[in-house]
Amino acid sequence: MNTATGSSPEELRTRLVDELTAEGTLRDPRVTQAMRDVPRHRFLPAAGLEEAYADEAVITKRADDGTALSCASMPSIVAMMLQQLDVRPGQRILEIGAGTGYNAALLAHLTGPTGAVTTVDIDPDVTAEATRALKATGNEHVHVATRDGALGDAAHAPYERIILTVGSWDLPTAWWDQLATGGRLVVPLRWRGQTRSIAFVREPDRLRADSVELCGFVPMIGQEGEHDGTIDDGGHVTLYWDADQDIDPHTLHGVLGEQRTEAWSHVTVGPTDSFDGVWLRLTATEQGTCRIAADTTAVRSGLCNPAIPVRSPALAEGDSLAYFTLRRLDDPQRGAELGAVGHGPNGQPLANRLVQSIRDWDTDRDAHPTITAYPAGTPDEQLPSVTVLDKSSTRLVLDPVTQS
Repeated sequence: MNTATGSSPEELRTRLVDELTAEGTLRDPRVTQAMRDVPRHRFLPAAGLEEAYADEAVITKRADDGTALSCASMPSIVAMMLQQLDVRPGQRILEIGAGTGYNAALLAHLTGPTGAVTTVDIDPDVTAEATRALKATGNEHVHVATRDGALGDAAHAPYERIILTVGSWDLPTAWWDQLATGGRLVVPLRWRGQTRSIAFVREPDRLRADSVELCGFVPMIGQEGEHDGTIDDGGHVTLYWDADQDIDPHTLHGVLGEQRTEAWSHVTVGPTDSFDGVWLRLTATEQGTCRIAADTTAVRSGLCNPAIPVRSPALAEGDSLAYFTLRRLDDPQRGAELGAVGHGPNGQPLANRLVQSIRDWDTDRDAHPTITAYPAGTPDEQLPSVTVLDKSSTRLVLDPVTQS
């Protein structure tokens, strides 16, 4: 283990927690104390101390092609989601995605000796390492199970809290059934190409979101709700869309070679400003919202220039496309102006609609749509007359009337 800095694990842990507190990430005193007390480095034996206590994700298992299969999340994301979960002493908690066992140890700290924590993972190598680390740190009372997280763990249900540390495209029926009424579910939920950590409150007939935060996670194995396809001859630009969307990459193939049109919003962002809220709000108003990703060749050649090349929102409709872009301003302090590029017969109207969404976002950048989930099969007449996204087990309802 690398200790070249001369700092002890306790000093490094204190420094990390102090930094997260100073920047406003850590606000809950109980979560703060848990992160001060639980030794993250004991769950990352292959990492150096500086790496273990940096605000960075640590990959702990990769596939043969290098894809991350399991990781320890960034401490700032861990803190954010635990605060969304709002654990109380004595509660029964289910964690889906055992990871290193670190998050389960934090949950055990928060729920205390009268509570119970169950953590599950589909990968036996992951659960074996999590079990080892939990026992070594005095958390042998945490129940670790090797099973498909989509099934939850009915043997220890009902739970007052359920948290996922893997990205999920859907909310399987088992989670609905195993979460007590009034309980909280915190899940990195993916739709329309973007992921948000959502805290849902369980009500008799629905899940109501009361907290929405930006995040990114290794996806859960076995959920096939997102599709992808390239739209250019060289395979340099890819669209990602959901199963309920009428988007056809074959119809859009070659669209980037058609006449290019631009629209600009006059909305500017500074060098460190986030503009992901545009994407979130698009999902509540535009059924054709999807993700576009352009590789280095596409960007350098000018074929496609999304604001963030690997992940930017786009609008697809029939044989036309518009995507989110930006242009740097002469004054570096002002950053960039946000806009859209359109292609295809309706490229200009699509670009104009995307730009209008940028302007709407600019009126209150902290606002987000009201998000509610209903079980699949809920009749249309029992849902609000707003945007509905259909998943396998869930009907996700997005009301563009925003809340901050």
